[in-house]
Amino acid sequence: MSLPSRSDLPWYLAPLPGRLEDLALRLAWVIVAINLAGTAFGFWYYRVQFEATPILAWPVVPDSPVATLFIGLSLAAYKLDFEADWLHALAFFGCIKLGLWTPFVQLVVNGQGDLWWVMYWFLILSHLGMAIEAFVIHRYAKFSVGAVAVAAAWYGFNDVVDYFVSVAGGPHHTLLRAEVVAGVGHAIPAHDLAAAGAVALTLLATFLALATRVKTLEARLAD
Repeated sequence: MSLPSRSDLPWYLAPLPGRLEDLALRLAWVIVAINLAGTAFGFWYYRVQFEATPILAWPVVPDSPVATLFIGLSLAAYKLDFEADWLHALAFFGCIKLGLWTPFVQLVVNGQGDLWWVMYWFLILSHLGMAIEAFVIHRYAKFSVGAVAVAAAWYGFNDVVDYFVSVAGGPHHTLLRAEVVAGVGHAIPAHDLAAAGAVALTLLATFLALATRVKTLEARLAD
């Protein structure tokens, strides 16, 4: 299977070297396996919060494991030549948003606290790896307007139910260290910082996805 060509995109849309993108696409099945293993670990990691959350709300709780599931399935769809642009957009949004939100929360909002330092840095570095993965997707995704709308709607909905309008007894976001002590609410600065980061990253992912589509089409018209 030949690799998809690399469009002439601005650095902020394609920051990875072409050789690294090519390597990732050649090792797609390995990366799929790693992400599915991460998904399994993530669901285990959320086991305590699942126990305290009604089943109806489970889909909006494990954001990072769902994001690694999306990128795993996205790469598998690419390798199997399965048309699923909506899935590619979900994977892109998930990897950008959770890949950057988790390090932000751990470094700025939570701190290490009593978390084992190996787990603390594993969470930070593994999520940054997710953000890097996102910038391979442009090689095979179209980022159609409809697909981006699906991803923006899903992650926008997540922001709303995570931080603003609780459903089924929330909270549905990863509990912050300050919230464990003082409770969940906008009176806690940590809650608002995490919420602001989540909303900002949803907007960033929307911009990057649509900009990638526009710049790709411009490059093709210029050829």
